[in-house]
Amino acid sequence: MESPVRRVSSRWVHQGRIVSLRLDEVILPKGSAATYEYVEIKHGSTTLAVEDNLDVWLVREWKYAINRYSLEVPSGGIETNEEPLSAAKRELREEAGLEASRWTSMGIVEPFTTMLNCQNYLFLAQGLTQVPVDHEEGELIEVVRMPLRDAVAKVLAGEVTHGSSAVAILKASAILLTRGHPGSVGSAANA
Repeated sequence: MESPVRRVSSRWVHQGRIVSLRLDEVILPKGSAATYEYVEIKHGSTTLAVEDNLDVWLVREWKYAINRYSLEVPSGGIETNEEPLSAAKRELREEAGLEASRWTSMGIVEPFTTMLNCQNYLFLAQGLTQVPVDHEEGELIEVVRMPLRDAVAKVLAGEVTHGSSAVAILKASAILLTRGHPGSVGSAANA
């Protein structure tokens, strides 16, 4: 699809390891000139690990940008030449100390499409095995296990505010419900 906005010029203001900012001078569809601020962030992977009894593994991690702990699904950036699934496996192992034998893609999330290019790939991990965690120096992480229904309730109550985590939890709940898992959120077994 051809863009209705015509870019006249571009200049990079900042190009960092994770974040880059570009200013684009454009002509809008009705002929007006404007400046678009375009932010590109390293793409990432987010993995919700689910036990057979529908307990999920989350992480409570200190986040510098919001200056508080955040309850999230294990997530991280995709390195150069790394596939999204490989990044998901690495981050799950590093942050939660888990490996999985079954993986399901749950699509992507694009958090702020007006000015931000940052795809986040969502995965459901099952068939879990615990392994030693390998937190990076700057990661202050507590691994948390809870029933999926409690994680969904935390999303709905605004206690999980990380966008990709919220979407992953809700999508996983819908997927597991569709499969008719006997312990699924909303099933008779949990009523």
